[in-house]
Amino acid sequence: MSEKVLIIAEAGVNHNGNYDLAIKLIDEAKKTGADIVKFQTAVPELVMSKFAEKADYQKVSTGEGESQLAMAKKIHLPLDAYKSLQKYCNEVGIEFLSTPFDMVSIDVLIELNQRIFKIPSGEITNLPYLRKIGSLGTEIIISTGMANLQEIEDAIKVLVEAGTSKDRITVLHCNTEYPTPMHDVNLRAMNTIQNALGVKVGYSDHTNGIEVPIAAVALGATVIEKHFTLDKNMEGPDHQASLDPQELKAMVDAIRNVEIAIAGTGIKDTSESERKNMVIARKSILAAKDIKKGEVFDENNLIVKRPGNGINPMRWDEIIGKVAIRDFQADELIEL
Repeated sequence: MSEKVLIIAEAGVNHNGNYDLAIKLIDEAKKTGADIVKFQTAVPELVMSKFAEKADYQKVSTGEGESQLAMAKKIHLPLDAYKSLQKYCNEVGIEFLSTPFDMVSIDVLIELNQRIFKIPSGEITNLPYLRKIGSLGTEIIISTGMANLQEIEDAIKVLVEAGTSKDRITVLHCNTEYPTPMHDVNLRAMNTIQNALGVKVGYSDHTNGIEVPIAAVALGATVIEKHFTLDKNMEGPDHQASLDPQELKAMVDAIRNVEIAIAGTGIKDTSESERKNMVIARKSILAAKDIKKGEVFDENNLIVKRPGNGINPMRWDEIIGKVAIRDFQADELIEL
């Protein structure tokens, strides 16, 4: 995808079906330094039946008095809105991305020539959907919440057989609970996916806070996805498990620092920045007291102290027993 970690600011449906709020989310994502702002495109009637129940976390955040379909109709934008959102993203300089949740929405996003298609966790077992995405020849990112390793492997197989090369697929470890309890994160599963399936990996985070995605980068994630909102107290299913813009920026900044920190050669050696401190922090062999010329160096008249620009204390055994070539004052560097 790129040499640096790709950071996706997941606006999702946190615009609550309001186009102006969607524009504000784009502006805030741009300010944080995220690479991509991502929305969710759906025709609710094609995604869920009228009998589909809300998830428990959705009932907590939006109440139990309506169906999942009724909730979705209120918080999704019309399909014709995404073209103008993409245009605005281009104007402000952040990449637009939207996740399709049904076959019609895939067609809408094909028309926008998205560079990447993002497959959400709930579609990982949707064979017709996977085949259609796999046939497009784009980069693909697939989330794996609720999935086991075999289901992930099966989905990748469908994508590859449909026409997408495996090296264009990035698999995101994910947990589909909002917020995800820390004891269920299981971050090492990301590395298990990488090792077992031979794919690029990343992490889609639903925990509270920013520490887990930062840790994921340290463990090798190439893509990070995180929900954000303008206000956690807004109505809607995802706001409470999202970051506010300030938190999102803190996450982006921390990830960029971690990228730099882990990008070294791996060779343990003195760095340029610390080299100047060697004389200050290391020690040398010095005179413990005044020493006359001809005296024999021993453990009573030698000491190890800073600075470190004299004889290395690792030569202590070599110096013991030698004769002073001149007078030395206490605390003076020993010379041979």
